[in-house]
Parts: sequence; C-alpha cells; structure tokens
Amino acid sequence: MANSPAHRFGQIIGDLLEEIIAPQLQEFCNSRGYYLDKKGSRGKARKGKKVSWFDKYGNSHDLDFVIEKNGTDDEVGRPLAFIEAAWRRYTKHSRNKAQEIQGAVLPIAEKYSWDKPFLGAVLGGVFTSNSINQMESSGFDVVLFPYASVVAAFACVGIDAEFDEDTPDAVFQAAIERYEALDAAGRSALERDLVERNQKLIDEFFHNLAATLDRQIDNIVIVPLHGSSNEFEELSGAISFVQQYQEQSTQGGPFREYEVIVKYSNGDKIEALFKDKARTVAFLRYVSEGVGI
Repeated sequence: MANSPAHRFGQIIGDLLEEIIAPQLQEFCNSRGYYLDKKGSRGKARKGKKVSWFDKYGNSHDLDFVIEKNGTDDEVGRPLAFIEAAWRRYTKHSRNKAQEIQGAVLPIAEKYSWDKPFLGAVLGGVFTSNSINQMESSGFDVVLFPYASVVAAFACVGIDAEFDEDTPDAVFQAAIERYEALDAAGRSALERDLVERNQKLIDEFFHNLAATLDRQIDNIVIVPLHGSSNEFEELSGAISFVQQYQEQSTQGGPFREYEVIVKYSNGDKIEALFKDKARTVAFLRYVSEGVGI
C-alpha cells in the first residue's frame, strides 16, 4: 500500500539519500560557480517546489538534482548534470526503478545533446547487477549504498532498519516513530555515519562528475560531405555499390552536409550533422561556451 508504514519508511530512507548527497553537490557547484537546482522554492525560474524539466517529446519529468551553468534563482541555465536518488529494498523492484529513472532522464538528455550532460544515480538498498549494468550501459554513473551500510547507520542511532516482506507494519511504525523522534544531533549522526561507510564510493562518483564538468575540448573534426545519394531496393545492390566505389575519386559531387565531431578530454564526444554553414557555426559557438572552456 502506498500509505503503509513500510512504504513510508522507504520514503524516509530515500529522502535521507537526497539529504546526504545535496550538501556535497552544493559544495561542488559552489567551487565551480555552477547552480544546483533541487526540491524546494527557487524563485522566478520555476513555480512550485518540484524540479521539473521537459524532454524532447514535450513531457514533463520531476527530477532530484540538476546542475546548471549560468543558472540563478530567477533564470534557468544550461543543464550540465542530471542526478537522481532512489532507494529499493528488494531486487524484484530494482529493475523497474532503473527503467523509471532512465525513462525520465534519457529523453531530457537527448533534448540537450549539444551539452552532453552528466547522468548520475545515487542508489541505496538492493539493486541487481543487471539493473546497474542497464543504467551504466545507457550512460549513467551509478553509486550504490549497500543495504547493509544503511542498516548499520540506522543502528548507530538505535533504530532497527533490517526488514523484509514479512515484517509487520507495527515494526515499521516503531522505526518511523524513533526516526521522527531524533533530534538534530541524532539525525546528523545518522547522516554522518552513512556517509563515512560509503565515502569511497561517493568520492569516486564525484571524481567522475568532475571529469565531465571540468572536461576540455581535445579536438574538433569537421568533414564536409559531398556526393549524390544512391538508393537501392535490394541489399545486394547496396553491397555491390560499396565494393565498387572508387574512394580515391576526386569528383566529390554536390555538397550535402557538414559532419562535426567534438572530442573531449574525458572521452566524451558530441556528433552532429548540419546542412548549412549558419547552423554549423551556431553549434560550434554553443559548444565553445560550454563546460571546461
């Protein structure tokens, strides 16, 4: 049930993940002059307390953290990173959550492909290796706080957070009440303990975040493409054309488009095709104002 004590306790842990990563993200952004958008009031840049972005299809998605260049309380900047936080106790739910995060973030990242934003996921609990691989293969950098580290952190403030599907609601409710009864010092101790148990993982995540946001352009490849198009109804005809094509021919044919490849120091690259000079130059100027320039 959505309002069950078990669900509520899961929300508490999910919120805890956001609370411990938010200050470190803020410190990271402050050191580089970037803006961190997170849940809560912002100003004229958006209404309400949710961090909502539209994807390339026009659908709105609520996100946890967005790092922006030139963002302010009153103006949305260029997106440099989209970072989600999530908790799952059981492996049977982990794949669905991974797909949910991908379904929200990837279409937004595609919309801002010229920025090649960092995609991150701060996870806690139990996620299958397949669900982690699924996210990493689609471009996410993932940090996973093991379930045991979460249980141990809660234990340090006297709360038993070890549970399974057979745990009675009364046990969850007792844990919720003990958590809500913690004073500021108790909550700080809980957060500090969880961070210390996972500091190495957190450091690696921020190292990868920095590698993306501090990247420099290594080189830019521009290939003007010429030649008439050749269409075939049969695959055999297409193969024959390629096999017989004279690659050394100096007869380029009519101009078709510019292929542009921007390669970065961290291995990232942005590829684009343009039909005219104006769009090509606009793209290059946009990239020149991006991160690491």
